[in-house]
Amino acid sequence: MVDSVNCADILAPMNPPARRRAADAITAASEDSRTRLLEAAKDVFAEKGYAGARVQEIADRAGVNKQLINYYFGGKNGIYAELGRRWSKSETELQNPELPYDELVLGYLRNNFADPRGVRLAAWSELTGRPETAEPATEDLADIERRQAEGELSDTISPAMVMLLSQALVMAPHLMPDAVRRIFGSDAVDPGFQRDYTEQLGRVLRLLRA
Repeated sequence: MVDSVNCADILAPMNPPARRRAADAITAASEDSRTRLLEAAKDVFAEKGYAGARVQEIADRAGVNKQLINYYFGGKNGIYAELGRRWSKSETELQNPELPYDELVLGYLRNNFADPRGVRLAAWSELTGRPETAEPATEDLADIERRQAEGELSDTISPAMVMLLSQALVMAPHLMPDAVRRIFGSDAVDPGFQRDYTEQLGRVLRLLRA
């Protein structure tokens, strides 16, 4: 584990090749600690929200000293903000205006089935009102408006309603697991349910076409 130690003190007595090897090892260990902290934080925040999360639990799950959360991220708020930035980046990478709208939304659904923690983080953010993690929906709404103007989507439903409906249907399996069991008779993590839900959601989204 790399702690908040002065690396220069470690490297100074070494010859140049050994110094490079040691520096590479320290960098790799540092990146490993950061990665484990972010993964552990994602688990804890997804389970308990920002208010319920404790830095000690995050550190324990990551297997590192909790002081490293301050060292790498500046504390609990910093690591939470970093998760928010990474979530926004992953969402941006899924956006493709060339895809049909139904395929675009189903891409988000599949991504969330692969890792539902982001959905739970977003839900906690909505419930607890942490605006620093939120971004305006201007671009998404503009994309829906464009699709309506070009005749891909029906304009009988407002862009805002189309967007909110799509988000709700994508997030529902992860936020309402008990309802999924009661209504579908299956668990949201079951591959069969995920396959059927994806197919059914595709049919619903195609009803939005012009």
